[in-house]
Amino acid sequence: MSEHIIRVMVAKPGLDGHDRGARVLARCFRDAGFEVIYTGCHQTPEQIAAAAIQEDVDVVGLSCLSGAHRYLFPAVVEQLRQRGADDIDVVGGGIIPDQDFQFLYDAGLKALFTPGEKLDDIVDWFRKNVKKRD
Repeated sequence: MSEHIIRVMVAKPGLDGHDRGARVLARCFRDAGFEVIYTGCHQTPEQIAAAAIQEDVDVVGLSCLSGAHRYLFPAVVEQLRQRGADDIDVVGGGIIPDQDFQFLYDAGLKALFTPGEKLDDIVDWFRKNVKKRD
């Protein structure tokens, strides 16, 4: 039995155009052996959810540096839920104040990563926690 290859979508919701970190993570995931779909910048929650379903990903990684994470991240989770794809995990990263973590976990995010996280630690988290969708 072969090991499951994680399919991850890296997405930039909203108007935030600062995508260097998202590109670094996409490359890191690729180098770790994951299948990576990168949506690019300026995606709506609806576009991200539709693409995640179409691409049959296991997990969506959202990046936001603009401060709109409290709206955009839960909106992606809700769009997946409305489309019957709540088995797709959603994680987030970017400039996220500590006081927003619980709000985002309560909204359905599985993990949050902020600047300074070691790439190897992020990859390890994905390997330990992301399961193949049914």
